[in-house]
Amino acid sequence: MIAVALFELIIFLHEGGHFITAKKSGIKVNEFALGMGPKIFSFTKGETTYSLRLFPIGGYCAMEGEDEDSDNPRAFNNAAIWKRMIVIIAGAVMNILFGLVLMLITLLPQESFASTTVSEFSVSSFTAVTGLKSGDKIVEINDYAVNTSTDFSFALYTLPVTQVDGNELSVYKEDCAFDLYVRATELVDENTTKEQNEAVVKLLGEAQIRLSDTKSNGEAYAVFGDYYNRIAETLGKKKSDKIPTIEIRDTRSRFRTNMKVIRDGEMIELKNVDLLTLKKSADDDTPQLQVDFYIEPMEKDFGTVIQQTFANTVSVVRMVWGSLIGLIKGQFSLNEMSGPVGIASTITQVAGESLKTNGFGAAVNSIVYIMMIITVNLGVVNMLPFPALDGGRFLMLLIEWIFRKPVPRRVEQIINTVGLILLLGLSAVIAVKDVWKLFSGG
Repeated sequence: MIAVALFELIIFLHEGGHFITAKKSGIKVNEFALGMGPKIFSFTKGETTYSLRLFPIGGYCAMEGEDEDSDNPRAFNNAAIWKRMIVIIAGAVMNILFGLVLMLITLLPQESFASTTVSEFSVSSFTAVTGLKSGDKIVEINDYAVNTSTDFSFALYTLPVTQVDGNELSVYKEDCAFDLYVRATELVDENTTKEQNEAVVKLLGEAQIRLSDTKSNGEAYAVFGDYYNRIAETLGKKKSDKIPTIEIRDTRSRFRTNMKVIRDGEMIELKNVDLLTLKKSADDDTPQLQVDFYIEPMEKDFGTVIQQTFANTVSVVRMVWGSLIGLIKGQFSLNEMSGPVGIASTITQVAGESLKTNGFGAAVNSIVYIMMIITVNLGVVNMLPFPALDGGRFLMLLIEWIFRKPVPRRVEQIINTVGLILLLGLSAVIAVKDVWKLFSGG
């Protein structure tokens, strides 16, 4: 119920944007409705009827002369074109502004913000030996510009899995680094002191640096063997005459990408950076990406709060566009889209998990963050130049402004009707899919 109310709040603000700008422009508003379908109740104030309708899946601001010509001098079709343009885009603008407010709310409780600069690597890091270094400021991943931590996360999430040659030097170096870490954990026991543990971590870090600079498999294996014995000696184990071998497979699944980083003030392009790729579970070989390095925190002050609010909201807008492009390219499937049912289910699920693990404050913050994504998503999608959407209507006005002549009303009605049928059909498919997932536990 709370999820539905929050969703309708976003719709209310969107339609409110149309309503306020229409009133301020002198355009007559016949009805302002929240929800769709049969009326639950309504009242009339002045010239406008305000109604609450049965199905909480949308709303509308019905203006005189919006869908058909009207002789009323205050009709939408008789207003100056610039006024009509403002009214049409006002809903999306209101959504984006609300997104800024929600982004600010999610950022305020944080003690610091994540930058896009690498601070250090974990002792088991793959990435440490494939070109990325501490101090690198990541500015691009797989041709996607990275300006914020949101960009960073989205760029990594959309990386494709590739099958790479298991005999490559970079893969061999990764295996040496990771296997050295595994061997070190096997050598540690209950008698290991804190000082020995710290010494082992330091040796693993040194090994990563040495492995990163090796030029052949033989050189990498020599570094592996050297540090394997040094770790064994540090832990008081006998030096082994037989160094463990490194398994080589013909192919490996990897999340591999090109990156651009700023290193020592200079832009550098890194080719074939491999990120740690793990199995989803012991019984599921689906590759899962895991970031195996740490990002420098950004100090929180008034300036960074404002900067991060705007920057991350812009990143969410870019993320929505990137997702839409990915959908067109086949990168994402229809199964990954959600309608009101799926959104409500997601809000409820995320809130429940956050409440269970991190408490009430975290649950509220999670809900606010999801609402921020939804409202920005609604604003961006509504401005797509598609019939029946605000963007489609804006396109018609743009054509009218360029050619000094409106698109024939009959033509506009046919285009919008076709667009509406397509949108309703898509909405129905998504709704059925969401309900099926809800009851099947998918």
